[in-house]
Amino acid sequence: TVVSLPCSHAKEILHCLKEKYFRELQDLEVDGQKVEMPQSLSWYPEELAWHTNLSRKILRKSPQLEKFHQFLVSETECGNISRQEAVSMIPPLLLNINPHHKILDMCAAPGSKTAQLIEMLHADMNVPFPKGFVIANDVDNKRCYLLVHQAKRLNSPCIMVVNHDASSIPNLQIDVDGRKEVLFYDRILCDVPCSGDGTMRKNIDVWKKWTTQNSLQLHGLQLRIATRGVEQLAEGGRMVYSTCSLNPIENEAVIASLLEKSQGALELADVSSELPGLKRMPGITKWKVMLKDGQWFEDWKDVPSNRQTQIRPTMFPVKDEEKLQAMNLERCLRILPHHQNTGGFFVAVLIKKSPMPWNKRQPKVTSFKRTKITGDTEVTAANSDNGSECVTEEPTLAENEESKKIQELQNSDTEQSKKEGVCGPPPSKKMKLFGFKEDPFVFLPEDDPLFLPIQKFYALDPSFPKMNLLTRTQEGKKRQLYMVSKELRNVLLNNSEKMKVINTGIKVWSRNSDGEQFGCAFRLAQEGIYTLYPFIHARIINVCIEDVKILLTQENPFLSKFSSETQKKVKDMGKPSNLCYDDYYTCPIVLCGWQGKTSLRAFVPKNERLHYLRMMGVEVFKAKRKEEESESKTEEDVQRRLAQTEEGMDVEDKEHDLVTKMEAETARKF
Repeated sequence: TVVSLPCSHAKEILHCLKEKYFRELQDLEVDGQKVEMPQSLSWYPEELAWHTNLSRKILRKSPQLEKFHQFLVSETECGNISRQEAVSMIPPLLLNINPHHKILDMCAAPGSKTAQLIEMLHADMNVPFPKGFVIANDVDNKRCYLLVHQAKRLNSPCIMVVNHDASSIPNLQIDVDGRKEVLFYDRILCDVPCSGDGTMRKNIDVWKKWTTQNSLQLHGLQLRIATRGVEQLAEGGRMVYSTCSLNPIENEAVIASLLEKSQGALELADVSSELPGLKRMPGITKWKVMLKDGQWFEDWKDVPSNRQTQIRPTMFPVKDEEKLQAMNLERCLRILPHHQNTGGFFVAVLIKKSPMPWNKRQPKVTSFKRTKITGDTEVTAANSDNGSECVTEEPTLAENEESKKIQELQNSDTEQSKKEGVCGPPPSKKMKLFGFKEDPFVFLPEDDPLFLPIQKFYALDPSFPKMNLLTRTQEGKKRQLYMVSKELRNVLLNNSEKMKVINTGIKVWSRNSDGEQFGCAFRLAQEGIYTLYPFIHARIINVCIEDVKILLTQENPFLSKFSSETQKKVKDMGKPSNLCYDDYYTCPIVLCGWQGKTSLRAFVPKNERLHYLRMMGVEVFKAKRKEEESESKTEEDVQRRLAQTEEGMDVEDKEHDLVTKMEAETARKF
């Protein structure tokens, strides 16, 4: 098990781990055996990843480790800790991500690497909207919701989850200074489906089900996905190809085939100086191909014709020594399990030097008409082909007229939707949809009367990007307001007909009917507060640490329980309303809450409350045990209080059941 600390409070959590939880593990014995202390991974920057040999069973069952186990589960649910295999953290690190990069994660579920990508994008926590973004894709609709659950923990407006076959993921377009351009990605993570034989130490099924046929069946898919990835990579961009397999047919064979057909457009990057401390082996240049029945083949010409559907020429090593030497396959990374007590892993870092030879011409983009909506909201009805090149023939006059009429009929509804800033799911005729039918993404028009009371009530800064606000409903009252970055808005508006978007945006406001009488029907949402906070200039009070503890430990404390200074600030604010509490302890803490007539209340989820209390030195574990032992407050009371606190923090109905199961699964993982 590896625990990484990817959040803005990472230094505080690391201090808490070292000074509190790790110290309690010293000289601890469980079932007669001394507990091995967690060790930091020497190759991971700033001591932000730690390895422990504690098994899941011991963590869950041992009373001595109950406090440590509760800490891991709680912080994981908050998004402050990620638990994953050590070697699976390598690919995002080798992408060398900067906040302005446009990133594609081709096979993203379950999302641990995607979480790393998002964190790297938000390296500067003082910038609420990085210029870059992450588009996380997966072919499995159900796994996309697991991906959404992982990404939501990080509360980023720069992540979009889409549902496509990675080997044929469509070309997207963006509006650049009034003209349409194809979107090329600066960084691509290509962690392809594989046989998983590198996980043999932890996955007993590998021993039962592994055959040589696994790799033969996956090779073609892996090559197609990697090919589609480099097609969408920008010149000078970097793509990391990785598998949790050690079979060269899934690894070096795919890379060699890709390099060969790129004709010099791609090169393997030398990353030997990156991640110092990581033990690695070079890629191999010679291997054989074996069938399920035990037959070995060294060359394609040796394969009998009746076997040539199972074995393909791209599975064999390159025979031309000059070509082989130019490929530099030794620059690939092979991580062997016994070298540093990890799983087996393969990584190759590719740099794109020029367009692919079959894609020398840039994809042809049809001309388009700009349709003015209101203010800055602009959309277009033009579409381009999903392929790499567009070759068209000149139609006859009759064909032109007929196709024009058909197109007008087909696009009438689409045009109307786009004029309203609606980004819905693509039509069924263009794409076969699986799973749930998603609600549309509807951007607020600039003159929407809904926004003016919000802007006035919270004294939003003139620089607030209101055009990036969206909802998930076209009719009726808008219950939630979400926000995306300007760049993702551009992607959404220009590609709604060719993408199946599962989720995007971070919730920033929730409707609260009690607030209507005070001039604003929307309260702040805790998950989006760090994005909104730089733009808010009203309804903010700074409170001392003791007052924060009261807010986080009590359901609806009376004003009289707070310091006199806080009471004065609340009274000076006037009418009851939504507000946020601002406190700087060792790191910034911003809490959303509600000011009643005689009380204050924090709208903060349970695990986030526990996180902040830990950072302030409050022993939440002991408090919980005492509460259980005391009959003055039953477990039902505690659950009711937390449920009330989280009221209004909804999850879409379609995701609810899946996400609930995922949360239970997260607890079981520990």
